[in-house]
Amino acid sequence: MGFSAIARVTETHWIACSVQDEIDFGLEPGGELELGTTICNEIRQHHEPVVINDVAKDDQYCTHHTPARYGFQSYISFPIFLKNGEFFGTLCAIDPRPRDLDNAEIKGMFHLFSQLIALHLDKEDELEYTKQALEEEQKTARLRERFISILAHDLRNPLSSIKGFAQLIESQADDTVNGQFASKIAASAKRMNELIDHVVDFANGHIGKGIKVFRTMNSLLSPAIHQVIGEIQIVHPDRFIESSIHLASPVFCDSARVAQLFSNLLENAIKHGDVTRPVKVQVLSTEGSFSLSVTNYGRPIAKDKLNTIFDPFTKGDERSDNKGLGLGLYIAYEIAKAHEGTLTVLSDETQTRFNFAMTADQQ
Repeated sequence: MGFSAIARVTETHWIACSVQDEIDFGLEPGGELELGTTICNEIRQHHEPVVINDVAKDDQYCTHHTPARYGFQSYISFPIFLKNGEFFGTLCAIDPRPRDLDNAEIKGMFHLFSQLIALHLDKEDELEYTKQALEEEQKTARLRERFISILAHDLRNPLSSIKGFAQLIESQADDTVNGQFASKIAASAKRMNELIDHVVDFANGHIGKGIKVFRTMNSLLSPAIHQVIGEIQIVHPDRFIESSIHLASPVFCDSARVAQLFSNLLENAIKHGDVTRPVKVQVLSTEGSFSLSVTNYGRPIAKDKLNTIFDPFTKGDERSDNKGLGLGLYIAYEIAKAHEGTLTVLSDETQTRFNFAMTADQQ
């Protein structure tokens, strides 16, 4: 065929997207034809291909205005449909001489090419969509980084000042009431700082960086575990924490992160456990292995929540008056994962037990 084109055909325009011109038809990519003068416009309406071997011998098109206007004798055009069913345009070709086009081989080839063009157009759209989505995600990631930076730095500074002044007031208070108020302010500041820690850890874990750990073969784990128990015991003086800690060998871990995991588990056990019964803590390290478990005796975790208990913003007991963010167990789970360990839970009518286990030796 002397001239062929991929045409974008809409309700108002006929636009050449790509052309092959061997008869000096004079149309280049981006060029337009008057829509009403084209057979492609009719195809847009009835969605059927049009094939003409010889205009002069074709009863339907021998008097049609389009062949007379553009001076062709043979014509073939197939519709192009996108994946969503939308009509895009046509793959069309003309020649000033009659051609044998109305046969299965030629029509099959044009049908196949129209499908391949549609597939290419769909892939281009998908690529553009993916590119835009990636740009949006990169923009969102930058905002997240800024958000984390604000949490980690800008909010901590005024909080540190509040805590410091509260401790100063507490140490210089002349009466018990003012001392208690100052103590409560300091405790609230500490709690706010813990919430910031949780949000920062969640954000870092959720955007793919994961929670960072710096593992060493250290002997600082025992003091860190005892410190957590002491701090929580001060906050909950009416609760009994029964601990069994046997660290017979060093553990290859990030002691600060393990202490954070333990603190989250212990706080959770205190909040949800039976106030009349102790919370049990067992910490054990032997050559090659380490385990830490926290057990409370209270209402069991609902079975439908056990599968999602370590998801962010999940609370095991919606009836609890716990005002936390629901990130403690998620962060504990991420810390366990960062240590290449496991954090599991068993809960029934007798007890609820969280168990952290990992290899104690350096890999």
